[in-house]
Amino acid sequence: MPGPLSQLKVLDFTTLLPGPYATMMLADMGADVLRVEAPDRMDLTRVMPPHDGGVSTAHAYLNRGKRSLGLDLKKAESLEVIRRLVAEYDVVIEQFRPGVMDRLGIGYEALREINPELIYCAITGYGQTGPYRSRAGHDINYLALAGVSSHSGRRGDGPPPLGIQVADVAGGSHHAVMGILAAVVHRQHTGEGQFVDVSMTDAAFALNGMAGAACLAGGEEPAPESSLLNGGTFYDYYRTADGRWLSVGSLEPQFCQRLCDLLGIPGLKSYGLSQNPEHQKELKQGISEAVAKRTLAEWEDAFAGQDACVEPVLTISEAAEHPQLQARDMVIEVARQDGSPQKQIGHPIKFSRTPCQSSYTGKSLGADNQDILGS
Repeated sequence: MPGPLSQLKVLDFTTLLPGPYATMMLADMGADVLRVEAPDRMDLTRVMPPHDGGVSTAHAYLNRGKRSLGLDLKKAESLEVIRRLVAEYDVVIEQFRPGVMDRLGIGYEALREINPELIYCAITGYGQTGPYRSRAGHDINYLALAGVSSHSGRRGDGPPPLGIQVADVAGGSHHAVMGILAAVVHRQHTGEGQFVDVSMTDAAFALNGMAGAACLAGGEEPAPESSLLNGGTFYDYYRTADGRWLSVGSLEPQFCQRLCDLLGIPGLKSYGLSQNPEHQKELKQGISEAVAKRTLAEWEDAFAGQDACVEPVLTISEAAEHPQLQARDMVIEVARQDGSPQKQIGHPIKFSRTPCQSSYTGKSLGADNQDILGS
């Protein structure tokens, strides 16, 4: 069956990561996504190494299932194409700085004159309002300004550069999808379209969750290794004898008891829920010394079948082969342009009646010009 969003048509003006990741999710769920790209403005994800068969793996993944229309938006005839297309589309999503689309003549106010039911989503670093609205930024800057970086990492080492782009994806991409789909539901009831303003800094600030609640309502300013979940307790990572790492999240008493028994430190099990920093320090030291005596594989065997909230820190290639992720179809094969399969990360949402699917990898720029302009 077609995906749950098979009736949704999306006009995508985004590049790089946040917007393309959002529209990839929509395309996986069945939406008809048409990317509008400028032939003279290279999207870095098209050229970013590594490459597979001459195509960037980032582009092949982020733009799977989407059609591509190459247009120079500085030309009047290109803008006329957009105006004609938008009359038939449900959603426009863009990632320019505030005001760019307005100056081109295809901003929200201009396009809703053509299609009053249009949902227009703008993803920016700082949003459409405020003193930073036109300021340049990247994921690391949004996390810094949102306070996330201040309570991450080790006390003596400062904030870490993360392995994934949290503000871009968890902030920009996911909130854009949520905002768009909420606006779709609203339109179904009222017939009204609307503007969806997504700030990656706002979203990153909201991701502070419990630490933010503790600070704003409880007056506790979080710092690295100061709380239950950021290294301030035994909830942490521990190095094994072969230089790998084991994650320990055994917070509940029954899990902590099982952990300490399996590690051979039963005398420390009562310290799990202690608020005494010295108790936590002693427990962490005991876990660290015990874990360091055996290899990661040995610990995997020891904790196999044990409910203790202890898992190995895997590489991406190891995670891809893990039986749990395999059982969830989180590694799929998507057709390259020549029809051969490419392994990619699968869609994380599972629908019982309208499963997600990815028909093909990201296309070459303007691959669908003839079909679209000809129609």
